[in-house]
Parts: sequence; structure tokens; C-alpha cells
Amino acid sequence: MASLITAVRSKLLQAIGSVNPPGRWKILVVDEHSQKLLGSVLKQFDILEENVTLIESISSHREPQQFEAVYLLMPTTQNVNRIIKDFSDGRQQYLGAHLFFVDGLSETLFERLTTSPAEPHLKGLQDLFVNFWATEAQTFSLQSPGLFFNTYSPPRNEAAFKSARSMLEEELRFVSKTIANVCITLNEYPYVRYYMPTHHTPLGPLKPNDQTRAPPPPEGSGRWRTNLARGDVARAYEVADTDFVTKLLAFMIQQNLDEYRRINPEFPKASDPPRPRGTLIITDRSMDTVAPFIHEFTYQAMCNDLLQIDDGTKYMYKFQSSVGSYEDKIATLSDVDSVWTTVRHMHMREAIDKLMADFNKFMEENAGFKGEGAASLNDMKDMLANLPQYQEQREKFSLHLNMAQDCMNLFEKQKLPLVANVEQCCATGLTAEGKTPKALVEEMVPLLDSQEVINANKVRMVALYIQHRDGVPDEDRRRLYQHARLSMADQDAVNSLVHLGVRISRGPSDKDTKKKLKQKSSGDDEYELSRYRPLLRTVIEEHSASKLDPTLFPYVKDSPTVLSPAASLKQTTPQTTSLRSAKPSWHKAVRPNVLAESKQRVIVFMVGGMTYSEIREAYSLSTSLNKDIYIGSTHTVTPRNFIDDLKVIEISGVGSRAVPNGVSLAGAHHSYQEFYDEKYFTPDPPAPQRPSLPVPKDSKHSASKLVKTPSSYSTSSASLVGSGMVEKEEKKKKKGLFRF
Repeated sequence: MASLITAVRSKLLQAIGSVNPPGRWKILVVDEHSQKLLGSVLKQFDILEENVTLIESISSHREPQQFEAVYLLMPTTQNVNRIIKDFSDGRQQYLGAHLFFVDGLSETLFERLTTSPAEPHLKGLQDLFVNFWATEAQTFSLQSPGLFFNTYSPPRNEAAFKSARSMLEEELRFVSKTIANVCITLNEYPYVRYYMPTHHTPLGPLKPNDQTRAPPPPEGSGRWRTNLARGDVARAYEVADTDFVTKLLAFMIQQNLDEYRRINPEFPKASDPPRPRGTLIITDRSMDTVAPFIHEFTYQAMCNDLLQIDDGTKYMYKFQSSVGSYEDKIATLSDVDSVWTTVRHMHMREAIDKLMADFNKFMEENAGFKGEGAASLNDMKDMLANLPQYQEQREKFSLHLNMAQDCMNLFEKQKLPLVANVEQCCATGLTAEGKTPKALVEEMVPLLDSQEVINANKVRMVALYIQHRDGVPDEDRRRLYQHARLSMADQDAVNSLVHLGVRISRGPSDKDTKKKLKQKSSGDDEYELSRYRPLLRTVIEEHSASKLDPTLFPYVKDSPTVLSPAASLKQTTPQTTSLRSAKPSWHKAVRPNVLAESKQRVIVFMVGGMTYSEIREAYSLSTSLNKDIYIGSTHTVTPRNFIDDLKVIEISGVGSRAVPNGVSLAGAHHSYQEFYDEKYFTPDPPAPQRPSLPVPKDSKHSASKLVKTPSSYSTSSASLVGSGMVEKEEKKKKKGLFRF
């Protein structure tokens, strides 16, 4: 299976390595965003290995160099002007410029470049289409949590609907281009289908409103029975009722892919053996509002729920050194950590067993260990302190030992066995024995009254209970809040579920909401507190079996022909039992006779945030369905962040971590390029001052030249170029290297 991280890394290295100037060495010029993108998939050593002698920021004040340069930049007006400036007014910054844009360069900016004074110095131009964050092998993100508020926050008044919608459409245009980048990077031209909910109208700025809806049809036009006979005016008026965010985004993506294919007729390039055409499924957070509240007890999800992990990757913990002292360490949780990738999707109990088994094996093989081995997490902790000679492995085991132990301590301290049982009954509608829960309130109220249960967990239970009941009478909801002693902000979090299409208030005559997509029950789950499966699992399973309702997930353009039973058997792994009762994916071995390159792909994108449980399902189903499944979103959401966002969704995110000042009310830009330029704008630093130190007589630099302030990181010149370039290396030391 093609890893997204590997695919982006290869594309970037291939671009840098494709430039081979006569003098062998070259300079890499980056901007703030492309620098971060490079750093997310490459180490600086990897870049320097491609004969890069210096890395410079295009926004800094640079001295002219006698090398050719590789520009790796965002395609903004600001960057194009900077390139032109490098070769204008008698200035020649480098011997030549090889331009690589992270995203697609607009025709307007392309013409500006080719008609500028820089044109004679341009040796090549290429669009890479890698403007997305490959966070894991099968996971990508936009890292744009603020889009949650653009999508679901209600406009502040009737007059604000038009500007709020235009801003959302502008953001969706950017999202669509990012998703197209993922497809292009994977060499995939997929079928596109999207979620069309039937139990609520469009949400947020897309809610049907007189400001944004087309004029109503003339009276009497409703008497026509056929859609065609009613006319364009009536259809335009009614389209607002189906303008869901998923539909708008799906059509934009299809348009972007079709445009790219028109310019590049060879896309997608044929693979050997041929790969069946994949499918891109566009859905959003409103499809499953249960998953973000549930306590998950698989390792990655549980750690991100209970521990303070920044952006799902940075974790600070206490590390015990060989002399017994403790020191603070910051660990990065990524695909580079083999221990992390091995256990992250395992249930916590299995993860601990695996950690202890691997630790004991490590002790036997590397430390000449004699004895019984570690029988508990505490045993591991004591034994780790006595292994100073295996520093790197010690740190990995120590990290995951600390994380697992902290999670289990909180599991007991916060009464999670009791809390999670209530959550599972609410989410599945069944008890662990498979019966309808009749004493749910009796189990929940003592927990709401308890001071040992933290407020965030009470919010989660109340939110799940209200969804289980498909809304409750206002008086019942008030009593639940009273029992839980919820603050007004916590109450706002539950009440704000209405903005995601959830019914929270219910009258005596209200009927049950009819939902086409429902949680599938399974009586064979291995863990009682892990019975709920995200609805995304059902969607992917039914899509793979060609059973997904086409009215619930229609295709934008063309749809695949229905396979014959014989053909479908060739493409999918035979299932002798239901997928829900199957063993978790880490128990299964991939069939040796299946070529990874021939697997069909399913790419899922969820607007409004994906959960770690949904990420886990993508990996799990890749194995059980014998497909390459990728999942992406605007951002990754934890229960804590989801509740915090719901608290301020009513006020457009004011006070949130993502957009502290709330969603902008300025309205859409005049053009998409203007929007894009603002998103990636970086101010130029002030001009450097004249050097205060006297310049040595033997220096090649004259006193009148400006000296660049050295950065905090520099690389040994000898390791880059060798003894033949000592003089140039001395200059380089003065300037420093741009740090990642």
C-alpha cells in the first residue's frame, strides 16, 4: 500500500534531485509554509543529501550567490513578485532559477512570470500538487480546525447569510483543491460520491434562507407533476433544500479533477498490474455525532482523549535516567516510532500485553537478561532504569510505558468503567447482553451526581443520552443539567448539537427521526466497553459490497458498473463471518498472493473533523476488505476539543483555540487568488542593520555590504562540499542555514 508520507516525500525529493547544475551544488529557496511542509516529511539531512549547499528563506534579505537555485514555494502573488525581484533592476540573485510550486500556479501568475525581467533566468517550472499534510501513512489533514465554525456556525442575523455562505464557498474551493492534490499525488481519478442526509436540512450558512435562495416560482407552477414541466425557476428555488456542504464540495472536487485531466490527458497513468478505479467519499461530522463523545479504549484514541498531547504528536513525560533522576522529555508520536505504529490501534489491554512482551524480548536479546522478565508496568519501569547502553530503545519503551500507565490511572480515577458502560448503551441502544437498556437513567443519574466524575464526562453522557432518546422534553433536559451541575458553557455544548442536525428537544407528539444510516448491532464484540463502531465503518463496508444507498450517497458524475458475483469475488476477500465479529485487523495476515499495487482505493474525506476511532477503522478495513483506504479531514478532533468547539459554535468560534476572534465577517474576496494570497501571506522582515564589528582586511566582503544574521542552526561546511570549497564555506558559516 502506498504511504501518503512516502508519496509526498518522494515527490519533493524527486523535484529537488531533478536539478543538476554544472557545478553540482545548488541552493534551495523556501517560504514559511513550504518549509513546514518539507519538515513534516523530510529531515534536513535528506535535503542536503541532494547536493543542496544552502537553504534560504525567500522572505529574508539574501546576498547574491554563484549557484543555481531551486525555488520551492506556494503559488502566491507575493512569491511571484519576490522571484521577479531577484532578477530585476540589474540584480541577479542566482545563476538560474528552477521553480517548483507546491500547488497549482494560476495562468495569470504564470503569464506575469514569463513576461517579467526574470524570464531569461528561469530554467524550468513545475506544479507539484502536494499541498496537504500527510500525518500518517493512510491519513491526511488540512490542519484547519477553524473550518468547523465556517461550516456549522449559524450566521448572526438574517442579513449575514449571504456573506457567510460566500465565505464558506471560498473555503470549500480551497478544500476541494487540497483533496484534488491528494488524488493527483496518489495518481487516482476516483468516482466521487457524497453524503446527502435525509433527516435535516443544510446546516450553518447553507440553511435555506431568503437571502441566499433563488426567487420563488410563480403561483400555480406547483400543479405540474413532473420536475421537468415545473421549469428552471422552481428547480432553482428548491435546490437550496439540498445544498449540503458535502454536495457543494463534491462537485467542486469533480470540477478540479476534470480540469487537471483536461490539461494532463495521461492522468491517471496506467499501473502494472492495472488498478481498479477508486472512489472518493465526501461526508461530514453531522453524519455521526456520537463518535466524538464516546470514550475509546484503543491506544491512540485513549491517549489523545485522556492525556495532554499537542496536535496528536507532541507529548511531554518524565523519563528516568540510568542514575535514577527524572527529567522532562518531549516525544514525537509519528510513523517513525515503530513501537507506536505497532500498538496504536490495539485495545489498551492488548497494547500493554504487546509492550510487555516486546520489552521482555528486547531484554533477553540485548541486555543479557536472566530471570522472570517483566510481569507488570512497574516491573518494566524499574528494569528500564538499568539499561543505559540502549538509550533510544529505552526512551521508546519508557515513553509508551508512561503513556499506558497514565491512561490506566485515569481510567480508574475518573470511574470510566461505569461512565463508558452508560455511553455504550446510549450509543448502541443495547446493553452488553444485547437487550434494550431499561435502567439507563438509574445508572446514569448517580454518575451525574458524583463529584468523582469530571464535568466533561458528564457532558458526554448527557449528550449521548439525548441522542439515544432522539431528543428529550425540555424539563427532562433541565433535570439532567441540574443533576450534573453543568455550567452554562457545558449546557451550551449540549444544546449546540442542534447546529449539527441533532434533535435535542422533543414534544409528546413528536415522532422518531427517520435515519437511513444506522448503527449496526453485533453481539460478538470482544470488549464490553468497545461495542460502538463509528458509522463510517458501515458506510465503507456497504460501499465495498455495492450496497450503499445511492440516494444517501449519490455519485457526482459517473458511477461504477455493478460487478457480477464472480468479478466481485476476485476483488474482495471472502468473508465467512460478519466484519463486526471478525478479529481486529492486527490479528490478520495479508494474503501473500495479492499484489499491493492492484488493490482498489477508497478515499474518505470528512468535513468538520475526524476522530481517532474513524482513523482506526480506515486501517482495520484496509485489511478486512482488501482495499487501500485513506482518510482525511479538515482536522483531527478529540472529545475535549469537540466539546470546547460546541460551546462557542453559536458565536462563530469566538474564544476557541482555532479562531480566538471568531470567523471573519468581512465577506468573500474579489477572487480566489486574493483569498489564497491572504492565507499564505508572510510579512518581509526589516532590512538588516550595517555590521557594527570591523571587517577583517582579508575578508572577501566589503564593508558596505549587508551581513545576514546567522540563524540558530548551521551545518559543517566540510560535510557538505568538501575541502575544495573552503572559501565559499567560510561565507556560508557567516550566513548560516535556514532552520527547519
